[in-house]
Amino acid sequence: MRQPTPLATELLGFPPDARVLLLNADDLGMHEAVNAGILDAVENGVVSSCSLMTPCPGAPDAIRLLRDRLAVPFGIHLTLVRDTERAPWGPLADPALVPSLLDPDGRFLTNSPGDRARLLGQARVDEVEREFRAQIDAAKDVGRSPTHLDFHCLADGGRDDILDLTVALAAEYGLAVRIWLEPARRRLRERGLPVVDHLFLDSFALPTEDKHAHYAALLRALPPGLSEWAVHPALDTPQWRAAEPEGWRVRDADHAFLTSPEARDLIRREGITVIDYRVIQRAWRDTPRPDRRSASR
Repeated sequence: MRQPTPLATELLGFPPDARVLLLNADDLGMHEAVNAGILDAVENGVVSSCSLMTPCPGAPDAIRLLRDRLAVPFGIHLTLVRDTERAPWGPLADPALVPSLLDPDGRFLTNSPGDRARLLGQARVDEVEREFRAQIDAAKDVGRSPTHLDFHCLADGGRDDILDLTVALAAEYGLAVRIWLEPARRRLRERGLPVVDHLFLDSFALPTEDKHAHYAALLRALPPGLSEWAVHPALDTPQWRAAEPEGWRVRDADHAFLTSPEARDLIRREGITVIDYRVIQRAWRDTPRPDRRSASR
């Protein structure tokens, strides 16, 4: 009889009834207001780690801030799309070497459904690898290694070959990968790699109205096993409102809850253990993988 696959928390050394939450703030580097909000939520709130977008205009500021904060773990938020037409993001690799990833103006395509479909239909995996390596390597100025790789707006990479490439890159660089969709989650769990046990939460899916209550209800209902929330705190500044006239409300509400005494008290009262990606990274590094190899250059 086939044995049930253990919970990720058991693979990480927690008891079967442990309620473990990974609170990762996405989009560090998008804007100075995002950088400030994320680092405030890590240092003075309940957020445990963050993900850096190296192609974005706020990335130099984020890298400078991380360099002075050795206790803040960070991953690489792999980026192939721009949130809107206003966003100026483009590749870190030579544009001439990654043309399948770009629009006619040499920038990333947008996150609209049509542009995402176009990107995933035309992107060459060798060009994706070239760009991903450039984005990972751009974080070297932080002075320490990242903990994990995850994706901006493309879930588990959007295509099987992009996800396989990312897992191979993670093995090469000694990192974990955020995996939350089937069948990839099941496939990696069968290899003994800890991935999230439950439905993944993107904070943009929550209503901004009375967000404290929504978060509080989710914490009270958190099941045993490993859960991950991708949260998006930012400070409310005039510059940020102008840059993101719709999404700033989501990020402001996230920041308010994640830095509140209520959040910390709820986590304590519910007996929830909050971890960061360093715990996952160690397990990925220590788990033998028969296909552990460098991605093709």
